[in-house]
Amino acid sequence: MTDVVELTLLRFGTVRGVGVPIAGYLLRLRDGRRILVDTGCAREALTDPESHFVVASDDYVVGRLETLGLTPADIDTVIVSHFDPDHAGANDEFPHAEFVVQRAQYDHARESGLFRYTWIRQHWDDPRLRYRLLDGDTELAPGLTLLESGGHVPGHQAVLLELLETGRILLAGDAWMRDTDPDTRPMSPFDLDEPATRRSQRRLADLARTHDVTLVIHNHDTAQWATLRESYR
Repeated sequence: MTDVVELTLLRFGTVRGVGVPIAGYLLRLRDGRRILVDTGCAREALTDPESHFVVASDDYVVGRLETLGLTPADIDTVIVSHFDPDHAGANDEFPHAEFVVQRAQYDHARESGLFRYTWIRQHWDDPRLRYRLLDGDTELAPGLTLLESGGHVPGHQAVLLELLETGRILLAGDAWMRDTDPDTRPMSPFDLDEPATRRSQRRLADLARTHDVTLVIHNHDTAQWATLRESYR
């Protein structure tokens, strides 16, 4: 029996110039706990006309939660897919939550010195934040499993969940950001390791097929997001 009762899709804005969606997700569990998957962009994107991202006040994670009648204090856990600036930019809005991330990603973000991490480091490396470090695939709760899927960055993680009505949903994150073939897809300039990226996408595609996944949600697939519902049960 799955503990996941509801999945709500969150739109945290778009990538400037191309309109690609910036995705987040909210899970509600049977015991009332709420789990957020990624926090979107940093607050600075609201007012910076030169930002790489277009974020309205309702797109910022705090505003997005307010539209659902929630505040950051209502979030118990934050799953960090990875520390890119459109995924972990507002982590510091959740000082009371437990953050869950792959150890490989946490270490890479802290030690590599790459601009993609240092740009917003003050928002995800806030000393108030508590990180639980994982080593590989991990079941967080019945019906909720995190899948190590590095390549885009080391230690990226996707989310496999099960709902009573919809069935299994795979939140593929940036490991499989658009509905493309893993062997022929063009690489994004932000994919750090091409062989690992293709390997992780192939693994997720195989898992979706063998585990009867009803829906694979791709983080940055504009066409797909135009067809998705706001919530699933």
